[in-house]
Amino acid sequence: MPSTRLLLVRHGETDWAKGRRHTGRTDIGLNATGEAQARDLPGRLPLDGVVAIWCSPLARSRDTAARAGLAVDVIDPDLIEWDYGFAEGRTTAQIRDERPGWTVWDDEITGGESLEQVGARADSVIVRARSVEGTVALVGHAHHLRVLAARWLGLAPGGGRHLTLDPAGWGALGWERETPVIERWNPPGPPI
Repeated sequence: MPSTRLLLVRHGETDWAKGRRHTGRTDIGLNATGEAQARDLPGRLPLDGVVAIWCSPLARSRDTAARAGLAVDVIDPDLIEWDYGFAEGRTTAQIRDERPGWTVWDDEITGGESLEQVGARADSVIVRARSVEGTVALVGHAHHLRVLAARWLGLAPGGGRHLTLDPAGWGALGWERETPVIERWNPPGPPI
Protein backbone atom coordinates (compact mmCIF):
# COMPACT_ATOMS: atom_id res chain seq x y z
CA MET A 1 0.00 0.00 0.00
CA PRO A 2 1.35 3.50 -0.83
CA SER A 3 2.60 5.43 2.18
CA THR A 4 2.16 9.05 1.12
CA ARG A 5 -0.81 10.97 2.44
CA LEU A 6 -1.66 14.62 1.94
CA LEU A 7 -3.13 17.06 4.44
CA LEU A 8 -4.55 20.04 2.52
CA VAL A 9 -5.00 23.23 4.56
CA ARG A 10 -6.65 26.34 3.17
CA HIS A 11 -5.56 29.72 4.52
CA GLY A 12 -7.85 31.63 6.86
CA GLU A 13 -10.37 34.26 5.83
CA THR A 14 -9.39 37.45 4.01
CA ASP A 15 -11.58 40.45 3.31
CA TRP A 16 -11.67 39.51 -0.38
CA ALA A 17 -12.67 35.92 0.39
CA LYS A 18 -15.39 37.18 2.74
CA GLY A 19 -16.67 39.36 -0.11
CA ARG A 20 -16.54 36.37 -2.55
CA ARG A 21 -13.94 38.15 -4.72
CA HIS A 22 -11.58 36.02 -6.81
CA THR A 23 -8.29 36.22 -4.96
CA GLY A 24 -5.50 34.67 -6.98
CA ARG A 25 -2.06 36.23 -7.08
CA THR A 26 -2.91 39.45 -5.21
CA ASP A 27 -1.09 39.14 -1.89
CA ILE A 28 -3.99 39.85 0.48
CA GLY A 29 -3.41 39.29 4.20
CA LEU A 30 -5.69 37.55 6.66
CA ASN A 31 -8.40 39.59 8.34
CA ALA A 32 -9.06 39.31 12.12
CA THR A 33 -11.38 36.33 11.61
CA GLY A 34 -8.77 34.60 9.44
CA GLU A 35 -6.11 35.15 12.09
CA ALA A 36 -8.38 33.57 14.72
CA GLN A 37 -9.20 30.67 12.40
CA ALA A 38 -5.50 30.02 11.85
CA ARG A 39 -4.77 30.06 15.60
CA ASP A 40 -7.58 27.51 16.06
CA LEU A 41 -6.16 25.05 13.52
CA PRO A 42 -3.73 23.12 15.78
CA GLY A 43 -6.59 21.56 17.71
CA ARG A 44 -8.42 20.61 14.52
CA LEU A 45 -5.71 19.23 12.22
CA PRO A 46 -4.69 15.56 12.20
CA LEU A 47 -0.95 16.20 12.48
CA ASP A 48 0.18 12.70 13.46
CA GLY A 49 2.46 11.39 10.75
CA VAL A 50 3.17 14.80 9.16
CA VAL A 51 6.78 14.68 7.99
CA ALA A 52 6.86 17.75 5.72
CA ILE A 53 5.00 21.04 5.43
CA TRP A 54 4.89 22.84 2.09
CA CYS A 55 3.31 26.26 1.67
CA SER A 56 2.26 28.72 -1.01
CA PRO A 57 4.50 31.79 -1.17
CA LEU A 58 1.55 34.16 -0.62
CA ALA A 59 1.30 35.91 2.77
CA ARG A 60 -2.18 34.61 3.64
CA SER A 61 -0.93 31.02 3.46
CA ARG A 62 2.40 31.65 5.17
CA ASP A 63 0.63 33.57 7.97
CA THR A 64 -1.92 30.78 8.39
CA ALA A 65 0.88 28.23 8.74
CA ALA A 66 2.76 30.39 11.25
CA ARG A 67 -0.31 31.12 13.40
CA ALA A 68 -1.20 27.41 13.32
CA GLY A 69 2.30 26.53 14.56
CA LEU A 70 3.19 24.68 11.35
CA ALA A 71 6.93 24.88 10.67
CA VAL A 72 7.11 25.23 6.89
CA ASP A 73 9.85 23.19 5.21
CA VAL A 74 9.30 24.36 1.62
CA ILE A 75 7.79 27.47 0.05
CA ASP A 76 6.43 25.94 -3.14
CA PRO A 77 5.46 28.24 -6.04
CA ASP A 78 3.32 25.42 -7.47
CA LEU A 79 0.97 25.87 -4.47
CA ILE A 80 0.11 29.46 -5.39
CA GLU A 81 -3.55 30.13 -6.20
CA TRP A 82 -5.01 30.13 -9.71
CA ASP A 83 -4.05 33.18 -11.78
CA TYR A 84 -7.54 34.61 -12.40
CA GLY A 85 -6.41 37.24 -14.90
CA PHE A 86 -9.33 39.54 -15.71
CA ALA A 87 -11.39 38.02 -12.86
CA GLU A 88 -8.90 39.01 -10.13
CA GLY A 89 -10.61 41.01 -7.41
CA ARG A 90 -14.04 40.58 -8.96
CA THR A 91 -17.01 38.47 -7.88
CA THR A 92 -18.67 35.92 -10.12
CA ALA A 93 -21.83 38.07 -10.06
CA GLN A 94 -19.87 41.08 -11.37
CA ILE A 95 -18.34 39.01 -14.16
CA ARG A 96 -21.72 37.54 -15.10
CA ASP A 97 -23.02 41.07 -15.71
CA GLU A 98 -20.62 41.08 -18.70
CA ARG A 99 -20.48 37.34 -19.43
CA PRO A 100 -23.78 35.66 -18.48
CA GLY A 101 -23.35 32.17 -17.06
CA TRP A 102 -19.58 32.57 -16.62
CA THR A 103 -17.82 30.13 -14.30
CA VAL A 104 -14.16 29.77 -13.43
CA TRP A 105 -14.46 26.03 -14.11
CA ASP A 106 -15.77 26.25 -17.67
CA ASP A 107 -14.86 29.57 -19.26
CA GLU A 108 -11.74 31.30 -20.50
CA ILE A 109 -9.67 33.17 -17.93
CA THR A 110 -8.49 36.07 -20.06
CA GLY A 111 -4.99 37.08 -19.02
CA GLY A 112 -4.70 34.27 -16.48
CA GLU A 113 -4.22 30.50 -16.23
CA SER A 114 -6.33 27.85 -17.85
CA LEU A 115 -7.83 25.08 -15.72
CA GLU A 116 -5.40 22.68 -17.40
CA GLN A 117 -2.42 24.81 -16.32
CA VAL A 118 -3.65 24.80 -12.72
CA GLY A 119 -4.07 21.01 -13.00
CA ALA A 120 -0.50 20.65 -14.29
CA ARG A 121 0.84 22.55 -11.26
CA ALA A 122 -1.24 20.34 -8.97
CA ASP A 123 0.14 17.25 -10.71
CA SER A 124 3.68 18.50 -10.11
CA VAL A 125 3.01 18.86 -6.38
CA ILE A 126 1.48 15.37 -6.22
CA VAL A 127 4.41 13.75 -8.04
CA ARG A 128 6.91 15.34 -5.63
CA ALA A 129 4.78 14.54 -2.57
CA ARG A 130 4.42 10.88 -3.56
CA SER A 131 8.19 10.52 -3.20
CA VAL A 132 7.81 11.25 0.54
CA GLU A 133 6.97 8.52 3.04
CA GLY A 134 4.45 9.90 5.49
CA THR A 135 2.03 12.82 5.41
CA VAL A 136 2.84 16.01 3.54
CA ALA A 137 0.84 19.03 4.71
CA LEU A 138 0.12 21.53 1.94
CA VAL A 139 -0.95 25.03 3.00
CA GLY A 140 -2.55 26.91 0.16
CA HIS A 141 -5.69 28.21 -1.49
CA ALA A 142 -9.27 27.08 -2.13
CA HIS A 143 -9.47 26.58 -5.88
CA HIS A 144 -5.95 25.22 -6.26
CA LEU A 145 -6.38 22.72 -3.41
CA ARG A 146 -9.73 21.63 -4.86
CA VAL A 147 -8.06 20.96 -8.22
CA LEU A 148 -5.24 19.15 -6.42
CA ALA A 149 -7.72 16.88 -4.62
CA ALA A 150 -9.43 16.06 -7.92
CA ARG A 151 -6.09 15.20 -9.52
CA TRP A 152 -5.13 13.02 -6.49
CA LEU A 153 -8.29 11.01 -7.20
CA GLY A 154 -7.41 10.69 -10.89
CA LEU A 155 -10.18 13.06 -11.97
CA ALA A 156 -9.88 15.86 -14.49
CA PRO A 157 -8.95 19.21 -12.91
CA GLY A 158 -12.55 20.36 -13.27
CA GLY A 159 -13.58 17.69 -10.76
CA GLY A 160 -12.55 20.22 -8.11
CA ARG A 161 -15.84 22.02 -8.74
CA HIS A 162 -17.53 19.33 -6.63
CA LEU A 163 -15.46 20.08 -3.53
CA THR A 164 -15.76 23.17 -1.37
CA LEU A 165 -13.11 24.20 1.11
CA ASP A 166 -13.90 26.83 3.73
CA PRO A 167 -11.36 29.38 4.96
CA ALA A 168 -9.06 27.45 7.34
CA GLY A 169 -10.77 24.28 6.12
CA TRP A 170 -8.80 21.13 5.51
CA GLY A 171 -8.91 17.74 3.86
CA ALA A 172 -6.98 14.49 4.24
CA LEU A 173 -6.11 12.48 1.14
CA GLY A 174 -4.89 8.93 1.41
CA TRP A 175 -5.48 5.42 0.18
CA GLU A 176 -7.86 2.52 0.35
CA ARG A 177 -5.41 -0.22 -0.52
CA GLU A 178 -3.97 1.06 -3.84
CA THR A 179 -6.82 3.46 -4.65
CA PRO A 180 -6.39 7.18 -3.84
CA VAL A 181 -9.27 8.47 -1.71
CA ILE A 182 -10.52 11.43 0.29
CA GLU A 183 -10.29 10.32 3.91
CA ARG A 184 -11.82 13.48 5.36
CA TRP A 185 -12.98 16.73 3.75
CA ASN A 186 -13.81 20.16 5.16
CA PRO A 187 -14.93 19.05 8.63
CA PRO A 188 -16.70 21.75 10.61
CA GLY A 189 -14.72 23.60 13.22
CA PRO A 190 -15.83 25.55 16.24
CA PRO A 191 -17.59 28.83 15.40
CA ILE A 192 -15.44 31.93 15.57
